[in-house]
Amino acid sequence: MPSPNQRVGEYVLQDRINRGTFGEVWKAHHHVWVDQFVAVKVPTDPQYLRNLQREGVAIHGLVHPNIVRAIGFDPYAETPYLAMEFVPGTSLRPLIQNRSLSIPDAVAIMRQVLAGLSHAHKNGIVHRDVKPENVLVHERAFSEGFASEGVVKVTDFGLGRAATDTAQGSIAYSASLDSPEAREIAGTLDYMAPEQRGGAPVDPRADVYACGVVLYEMLTGERPAGTDLPSDLNRSVPKMLDEAFRRSYARLDKRYGSADEFAAALRPTPAIPPLPPRTAAPPHPVAVPHRPLAAGVRHCPQCRQVVDPGDQFCMHCGIQLVENVRRCPQCGAYPDAADQYCIFCGQSLTAHSTTA
Repeated sequence: MPSPNQRVGEYVLQDRINRGTFGEVWKAHHHVWVDQFVAVKVPTDPQYLRNLQREGVAIHGLVHPNIVRAIGFDPYAETPYLAMEFVPGTSLRPLIQNRSLSIPDAVAIMRQVLAGLSHAHKNGIVHRDVKPENVLVHERAFSEGFASEGVVKVTDFGLGRAATDTAQGSIAYSASLDSPEAREIAGTLDYMAPEQRGGAPVDPRADVYACGVVLYEMLTGERPAGTDLPSDLNRSVPKMLDEAFRRSYARLDKRYGSADEFAAALRPTPAIPPLPPRTAAPPHPVAVPHRPLAAGVRHCPQCRQVVDPGDQFCMHCGIQLVENVRRCPQCGAYPDAADQYCIFCGQSLTAHSTTA
């Protein structure tokens, strides 16, 4: 087990930052330049070494202000280690638990998380374990603001892999739900997209789903359940963020296609400038030609916005679009008409009445 003042590679361990089932993270300093601090991750279980190797490879080429930077890596040393940028501050988890984030703070944090993940995705890496514990907030954020560049950083790419890999490595830490390994990932499962929990191949949209869960937590202090939107728990949440969450916490084919799309949805809609005043009325009314709706496109009868063919409610104004609403009898979610299983709880929908 690592201990204070132990030499690991070029670094001397100083204070333990975090301890998990498989490894520990220590604040350390260079053995010569004692004022240069890093975070050193060391495995405490042989099974963890593979994840340490994967993380070192994954973040080696990721240079972005919103990703914790790799500094040194030696998986074959007497004590294998990964040295990373030291981020003084806290993880996102205590800020959620203390309900200390305003709505603008939550949006600013999520935009930086998505910026870091977008960079990783464009370099072929899907994080696969996005959760508040893996989002670090620099102490500068509390004086300069959460929108300051680089004060939010994504860390722990131990499960990060190419987008073509399956999710088996995420869940295969344990062979039994009673094992310490299973308890270690119990929280992680709440952030996994349905396709990831089912062992299907994942792509960047799995991280988008996890970010939706984290956004919900920052806005409400709770994880999403059923069909509640953030504004159902926090009435201060604007409709724009309800819709951004809904599009991230959705089945794969309706989810945002990328972290950039999610981030774009978090930008406030710019105000439309007023028209200049008319100096004089036109002598005759101007006829405006009628434009028929495009064939095959479904529009909301109330707000006239385009909606998906399978939507039961308008995503823009909330009006009910169907006579009988289909709901999951177990968790209350709203599945599509063609769904045979609920994408949130897995309940079979064919053997139950699911209309309300």
